Amino acid sequence: MMKEQLIVIVGPTAVGKTALSIKLAKKYEGEVISGDSMQVYKGMDIGTAKVTDEEQEGIRHHLIDILHPKESFSVAEFQERCIPLISQINNTGHVPLLVGGTGLYVNAITKQYRFESLPTDERYREELEQLVSKIGNEQLHNRLKQVDPKAAQLIHPNNVRRVIRALEVTQATGTPFSEHQMEEQKKESPYSLAFIGLTMERELLYERINKRVDIMMEQGLLEEARSLYDRGIKDCQSVQAIGYKELYDYFNGLLSLEDAVEMLKQNSRRYAKRQLTWFRNKTEATWFDMSNGLTDQTFQEICSFIEGKLPFISK
Repeated sequence: MMKEQLIVIVGPTAVGKTALSIKLAKKYEGEVISGDSMQVYKGMDIGTAKVTDEEQEGIRHHLIDILHPKESFSVAEFQERCIPLISQINNTGHVPLLVGGTGLYVNAITKQYRFESLPTDERYREELEQLVSKIGNEQLHNRLKQVDPKAAQLIHPNNVRRVIRALEVTQATGTPFSEHQMEEQKKESPYSLAFIGLTMERELLYERINKRVDIMMEQGLLEEARSLYDRGIKDCQSVQAIGYKELYDYFNGLLSLEDAVEMLKQNSRRYAKRQLTWFRNKTEATWFDMSNGLTDQTFQEICSFIEGKLPFISK
């Protein structure tokens, strides 16, 4: 049986993933699925570098603007939404392009991590649900930290449902939830896969990141963050994102605006470095250098790579 086709584009923030994805989608009749954990939130456009309507150039995009900023979102929930989308896009004769910088989200699709086949303990779950109403989200999350620090790092304290599930699985199996959720279902990807990684000379990337932050501020990032803050969107998973937490420190009087912007640049650079390390170590991406931008030659090399991996793709 022929596998479904999937193009994946990963790389650090500001490397040029969006521009490449649009150009490839136009060439191959593609649709873009965002693999970014923060672009799911409505009203968080500038700080997440969300693709604008103009930038989309008529290409259909998925998993953008699907949640209120107060809602939590997990890698398991992303997987639940993304896998059917990939099938749906393939069934229409189009090519899905999974594009993003959240490595765990991408690998949850390409390696199909197991989430839902884990055992349940309804009595224990009910105990935890009653307990959290007494002790609060933070204290419950601290319990998870004690038994499974790795899961606690990945799950926000306000994602109570996921915290309870992690504790429940740990209780039912005797092994940490993170060990189960990181287990791969298959060694081989379930997809006919063209996995593209974009990289760039480090100093050039850092310059782009600094410039991008300046542009975001000019475009109204401060006002966007202030709007969220004034609406009471605090202590939520969404506003822990780089670009918002630094400005929240400014609103709370912990930083000057100048220091907050500098911290935003620094955190973005550090995040880009972590992204590159993660993708190099945890994925099987084939890397393309974007230091000179998306030149015709680089684009042709990427297209040749895709067509070699996906022989049935429309050319």
